[in-house]
Amino acid sequence: MKNLKKFYKNKKILITGVTGFKGAWLSQWLLKLGSKVYGTGYNPNQNKNFFYKLKLHKKIKVKLFDIRNYKKLSKFVKTIQPSIIFHLAAQPLIYESYRKPFLTFDVNFKGSLNLVDISRDVKSVKSIVIVTSDKCYESNNSSKGFKESDLLGGVDPYSASKSSTEIMTRAYRESFFKNKKKVGLSTGRAGNVIGGGDWSSNRLIPDCIRSLLKKKIIHIRNPNFNRPWQHVLEPLKGYLFLAKKQYQNPKKYSGAWNFGTTPNSLTSVKSIVRYIIKFWGSGKFKVQKNKLYEQENLQLNIKKAQKYLNWSPTYKIKDSVKFTTEWYYRVLKLKEKPEKVTSDQIDRYEKDSKIY
Repeated sequence: MKNLKKFYKNKKILITGVTGFKGAWLSQWLLKLGSKVYGTGYNPNQNKNFFYKLKLHKKIKVKLFDIRNYKKLSKFVKTIQPSIIFHLAAQPLIYESYRKPFLTFDVNFKGSLNLVDISRDVKSVKSIVIVTSDKCYESNNSSKGFKESDLLGGVDPYSASKSSTEIMTRAYRESFFKNKKKVGLSTGRAGNVIGGGDWSSNRLIPDCIRSLLKKKIIHIRNPNFNRPWQHVLEPLKGYLFLAKKQYQNPKKYSGAWNFGTTPNSLTSVKSIVRYIIKFWGSGKFKVQKNKLYEQENLQLNIKKAQKYLNWSPTYKIKDSVKFTTEWYYRVLKLKEKPEKVTSDQIDRYEKDSKIY
């Protein structure tokens, strides 16, 4: 994909959920590629939010509103006339979905429905990537990787909201987009992403960093649960590859795509915490009980993306954790600017990935 920069230069890109963790990283990367970036998001705490730390509010045109507001979303999309849309807006936490199940379905399903429905009537749109989750699959607690054709499911509200979004997207693709020969519509399913700038509650890496900063013991749940941990730039690279490919050939590339880790790379929660403590230089952890259901093993089969998109993860899990811990250490301990550290890491990732 050596023509990635050439392709994205001057393209009008819309990112929903732009003020979120993934949205901020994607915005920063697209700006480096020369894209004209627009975004929607909710209004976060500006003093803590990664998006504002990167000063992205000064670099892109962003409108802050609830994606469930059909009229506002429709007006914004039709005004900017994007050619590519990355839909990242979501309530992203399993634990929060138990506390607020209706909100989770409303944001994750209805918000996605609004965007897809609006997009089918916007002539400028040529490529849409709807980001869902590896948790959209029917739980079987097997370490065998899920393929894109496997059964969808979801025991908890978050997972079910993502699988229902998958079903809705496929229905719209088959019913309305299939006849639009120049418009691609796909879903991207990624694993547990990590990276600098994430300050969400009830997420492993941010919880660890907060404890380390306060020199407190790290509390973890499900220490032996295995996840396909990956740096946030790994699936973002997949979304960029996919959007480009289906822009050029929507019939061939529209569909569902897994962006996970390589086989046999599942890593336990306990191992991740030990890596973080090692790279940080100090720290301890202890296990606390978890009463809520979470799938014990999750693995994605990525052969489809490897074969047709020429996409593969660049880093092994240990390198991803080191990369992530380094971001927090440079920003919080060495007092470097988040904007510079993030830009440096994107440059290094591009070099390591041999994208150009």
